[in-house]
Amino acid sequence: MPKPLPSFGEQGSARKAVTLSAQELVLFEPFPAADGPLLCARPGVPGVDLAAWIAGQRGAIEERLLRHGGILFRGFGPRSVADFERLTAAFGADLLEYSYRSTPRSQVSDRVYTSTEYPADQHIPMHNEMSYTSSWPLKIWFFCAQPAASGGATPLADSRKVYERISPPVRERFERLGVLYQRNFGHELDLPWESVFQTADRGEVEELCRAAGLEFEWKSGNRLRTRQVCQAVARHPRTSEPVWFNQAHLFHVSSLQPEVREALRAEFPEEELPRNTYYGDGSPIGEETLEEVRAAYRLEAVRFPWEQGDLLMLDNMLVAHGREPFGGPRKILVAMAEPIADVR
Repeated sequence: MPKPLPSFGEQGSARKAVTLSAQELVLFEPFPAADGPLLCARPGVPGVDLAAWIAGQRGAIEERLLRHGGILFRGFGPRSVADFERLTAAFGADLLEYSYRSTPRSQVSDRVYTSTEYPADQHIPMHNEMSYTSSWPLKIWFFCAQPAASGGATPLADSRKVYERISPPVRERFERLGVLYQRNFGHELDLPWESVFQTADRGEVEELCRAAGLEFEWKSGNRLRTRQVCQAVARHPRTSEPVWFNQAHLFHVSSLQPEVREALRAEFPEEELPRNTYYGDGSPIGEETLEEVRAAYRLEAVRFPWEQGDLLMLDNMLVAHGREPFGGPRKILVAMAEPIADVR
């Protein structure tokens, strides 16, 4: 809907209304390069009501998102959690709870969370959110409440191009067998199962596991083991494009720093490691294979540095994200929507 803006004469008196189109209110440009997985939207005039604009442009936004994979809204000035919630609500989708967690987060409001709270000196490898499960959010939003004083950029990668970079024999085996994720809770080295499932009731945990298709086994000492075979490659529900969509490289023990990996292997037999991945038939994934996957992400990575008030919207199947180490306080908030289930 065009928005009328007042035009002022030399003495400041309104003379007439100037009508601007939706295309003039918000301007788009590639970020940072024409072939990157991100489009940048900036205000065409001061004072644009971004939530109202989004509500009237959902179809056009969806088309751009499917083409590029991500849209950065920069310069519109959201400043609070309430602003963030209002903007995500403008897209018309109900936000999701962060269930079956794999990383530590804090809940900021009803369904808004902090980004992964790993130590600031650690890299977080690129991944698609919750691709270690058989149900995941199609949409994910990030809001920069406070950029880091140094570092803290979010690398992004087009999951379609990552898929294309991986050699056909590796792709074929992963696609045929899937990925088996095994997690052991209770060693005080990873998240406790009470945090992962958001309950201390074993009966509720068992119900959640059955609903999600997770095998579970209670061990001595209040320990829990879960196993699940999930997709390695998925097809986008709207474009049918194949995308690399798993976290085999991230959950595998080889993703840990060498000293940490060796310490864990010295203390635990392989089946007791806090987390690990295998092919879906239980056979081991070679480290050289996972290094090929990591190299594909590195080659497709586009570095995205945050500015205060940035709103980043990603198609979670089309674009993977990560985190660089940082210095000083950093606060990035996250919301997710549109659940999708694997239909292999």
